[in-house]
Amino acid sequence: MGQRASRVAEELRKVITQVLLEELSNPKLGFLTVTKVLVTDDLRLGKIYYSVLGNEEQKDATLEALTEELPFIRRLVAQQLDMRYAMEIRFELDTSIDHSFKIDNILKKIKKEKKDTE
Repeated sequence: MGQRASRVAEELRKVITQVLLEELSNPKLGFLTVTKVLVTDDLRLGKIYYSVLGNEEQKDATLEALTEELPFIRRLVAQQLDMRYAMEIRFELDTSIDHSFKIDNILKKIKKEKKDTE
């Protein structure tokens, strides 16, 4: 990702976060955190990675709500970023946090087993 794309990604992260906190009132949205934003070098596509606190049902409901609200979000982003083209936006569930929890639990289990055998 180039320098301009990085700057736009940071601005996009700020705008998306603001929109999610202040503009949306969809009850399906779970406790949502934007974890990373990537923008293509041509600034036509922005991928918003997010995590949701909760079970699979809450994660599915949040994705459904984001999909429903996507035209509204895209319109607000286009207004706020004032770019030549309205950027296509995709929301992607960031599973790295779940993966870290699994690894942490495995390490705790190994440590406990090691302690029990000593």
